[in-house]
Order: sequence, then C-alpha cells, then structure tokens
Amino acid sequence: MDSRISEKFNQLTKLHKKALIPFFTAGDPSPKYTVGVMHAMVRAGADIIELGVPFSDPMADGPVIQRASERALAQDVDLVMIFDLVRQFRRSDATTPVVLMGYANPIENMGYEPFSEQCKKAGVDGVLVVDYPPEESQDLNRVLMQNGLDSIYLLAPTSTRNRMREVAKIARGYVYYVSLKGVTGATHLDVQGVAERLPEIKAEIKLPIGVGFGIKDPATAAAVAQIADAVVIGSRIVEEIEKSPVDKIEDNIYMFLSHIRKAIDA
Repeated sequence: MDSRISEKFNQLTKLHKKALIPFFTAGDPSPKYTVGVMHAMVRAGADIIELGVPFSDPMADGPVIQRASERALAQDVDLVMIFDLVRQFRRSDATTPVVLMGYANPIENMGYEPFSEQCKKAGVDGVLVVDYPPEESQDLNRVLMQNGLDSIYLLAPTSTRNRMREVAKIARGYVYYVSLKGVTGATHLDVQGVAERLPEIKAEIKLPIGVGFGIKDPATAAAVAQIADAVVIGSRIVEEIEKSPVDKIEDNIYMFLSHIRKAIDA
C-alpha cells in the first residue's frame, strides 16, 4: 500500500505540479498556534508539512530555527505533545502528509518502537532524522517500516555517489537535497549548481527529490520548482512566525505561502 507521501507525489505528477513542503518548529511560538498554522499552510497550497521537533543542540539549523527551538522548549514541547498536536490536526485533515524532522536524541530517549508506534497512532507519515546517516539508522528504519512510516534522508552537495546509493536502498517517500554547504537560513542559493547536481542524484535515486536551504521568496521557489520535484521552505517561514503578532501568524503564513504556491505553479 502506498503511503500518504507517495500518493501525494503520484497525484502531483498526474497534475504536472511540484510539491510545496513548508517546515516550522512544533510549539513555536506556543503549542496553541501549531495546529492553526498547519491548516493555514494547507489552505495556502502546502502538499506536505515538515514539523520540526525542538532540540537543545541542533547542528544543521541556523540561528532562526535555533531560536524557534528555544521558544518551544521553554514551553516544555516534547514528542508526546507533538503527537497530540498531530492528532488534533488529523481530526479535520486526513490527507495532508506530515513529516517529523529532528535529531536522534529525543527519539532514542523514547525508544524506537514506542516512537514509531506513537507516530502511526497520531497520523505521522514520515520521519527525517538529521543526524542519522543510512549506516546508523538500520534499526530505526526497520521499525518505522513495520509501522508504515517513510524514512526520509538528506543529501548534500558533498554527498558521494556511494552515499546516494546507500540512501537509495532505504529511503522512502522522498529525499531532501540540501542545496548548499552550511546551516539553514543561508542567504544565497546557487540554482545552477543544484541543476547540475540533480541529474546525478536522479540517476541513483528513483524517489522524488525535494530541494531546500536558501529558498526565501517566490522567485527562488519558482527557479527550484523547474528542476526539482519539491520545494522545501523552512527558515523564511520560521522568520515570519517570529516577527508576526500572534493574532496575525496564520494570516501571514497563509499570504506568504500563497505567493510561493502561485510562483511554483506558474
């Protein structure tokens, strides 16, 4: 049986559309806004939502997402609370795939099997663990698969052909290509560099390829949509949440993502 993520990409392929995958940190600025932001994203045209699991020692995240993690952690946001937020979201949205994105530590603290079972019960569709390369995630991968969850992996500009092949063996759902060396929120995006790299990746990996890091506006989103299967936007959304008055967060996220959606579809 296809996962919700595979089904979504199949639908988009038939419509000749590219996926829009927004990211934000669960519980930022407060847990009471998370579900509303998720629904606003879907209304604006998001195809899959990446929900960040806040963590105290992030490695790949720039200052914007680090601050979001700090705000969420200050309110005791943890995996148990995040599962509850996903369950709330699922009460009125049974179709939009949700991916949890975070680091190994909280998952290992909970244990692979309880984590995977709770993901399934809550309605999570995929898991992306930033600091788990393929060779270190076999055990988690097996348990996720038993629960019908997709394992999503990162590739970087420095990834070798061998690493691509390793990812190809165990990744499901889609693969996230980090478009530049460095942390999230970087100010430059070398679209030409990404365009040159993607054919090599696609020769090894038959899943859809999403591109993220450095996508900040409709123009860069449109440029990436021409070469990739999905456009992933994180820091720019988290920035919008950070600077918006709390009663305007949903509207502002909706407006921002609507412009991105329009640009991708154009």
